[in-house]
Amino acid sequence: MTPDATLGHALALARSPRTPARAAPPPRRPYPWTGTPLALPATAPDPDGPVDLDHLLRHSLRARPGTGGRLRPAASAGALHPVRAHLLIGPGCTLPPGRYAYDAEVHRVFRRGPAPRGAAPGVIAVLTVTAAHTAAHYGHRAWPLLLLDTGHAAAALALAPRGPGVRVSLDADAATLAAAAGLPPADRWQRIRPGTETEHPLAAVQVTPRRTQRTAPALDRWAALPLPHRTRIPTRPPARPCGTGRLLELLGAATGTEPAWHPVRRPATVTGRALLERRSADPATLGHPPDGETVARLLHTAATAWPGGPAWCAAVATPAPALLAPGHHTATPYRLARGDARPSLAHWAAGQLWLADTGAALLAHGCPSDAPASQIRHDHLAAGFAAGTAHVHAAAEGINARPVGSWQQADLGAALGDTPGHDWVLHGLALGAAR
Repeated sequence: MTPDATLGHALALARSPRTPARAAPPPRRPYPWTGTPLALPATAPDPDGPVDLDHLLRHSLRARPGTGGRLRPAASAGALHPVRAHLLIGPGCTLPPGRYAYDAEVHRVFRRGPAPRGAAPGVIAVLTVTAAHTAAHYGHRAWPLLLLDTGHAAAALALAPRGPGVRVSLDADAATLAAAAGLPPADRWQRIRPGTETEHPLAAVQVTPRRTQRTAPALDRWAALPLPHRTRIPTRPPARPCGTGRLLELLGAATGTEPAWHPVRRPATVTGRALLERRSADPATLGHPPDGETVARLLHTAATAWPGGPAWCAAVATPAPALLAPGHHTATPYRLARGDARPSLAHWAAGQLWLADTGAALLAHGCPSDAPASQIRHDHLAAGFAAGTAHVHAAAEGINARPVGSWQQADLGAALGDTPGHDWVLHGLALGAAR
């Protein structure tokens, strides 16, 4: 079976009403990248200075102290937080150049090797996911959630810097990303690093100092470096193979001709405080509708966050129940359909009945049933990135919001009278009134 056919079958299964068979969660394995933990130097705010890695990671991926890592500024299905970051640091940062692994639990980095000659200024964060815990919890629905989680983490990293330019790639080849980060390829991971969880690279974020001319990420220079030596002898048996991991391998290899690096512009009201305050709101706080202008602004943010990503619309109850689409060349939405879509959303979203009474909901939709593997990967990562951007924007405006990632039989196009199988709900962001 070809990768496109394999992933098409997996996508149909993830969208089906079949209930996941939950498994016992695997044992929690220690953080595998060790050595001497290095503190991230704190510096005075200076948009024209070096890339402040402490600020960048503190506002994007760091776990909140005292919560066991379950409440990070990046959203995560089931609060499982499978996304890790490997830092490729060139000149112009607050740490010396080299390869590093970031441990979000302790907010420390571990140096894993030198930088190559000619490394681009700034830092490239390679984002990876581990599959075992999410797969145990969500079964055959796990892999789309891992893609969405990665998109949220990429958005948090892209919105966190103070001043420097940011570019993001959601379609770089996983083999190149793994080699650049000094990671074994997925099919050889357990032979090279037995007893540790396989990490699957899916995205990368480049942050460049403001006063430095923007240069290509030059991942090939990092990839030419040898794999670092192990810094820990595993004491646990090799991790068991995971079917979700195999799907992630296929998705990592599903790329276009050349990876695209897109610049990022954050909404004007977004601050570091908004990044730290963003949380998945309790559904009980989402019952009151936000005003129409706020919905229009957040819908515009989601729809324009990633070029070529899936389309976005908004299900609203006031002033009249409707499904709204973003207007062309303007933030003013237009009516896509009449009627209250929220009860259908509650049914489609794995039976989360509270959605029927939520104030409003932003919806990413697209990715037809016969989409090739590269589009499946891109659309889910882009949906997570756009929802993450809109979530931070909502936090900046004092709006309660909650990402909704699991959708079954959510054929929005068919519900609106179009051809079935061509326009599916991929992701959602439920909204409530201002706090």
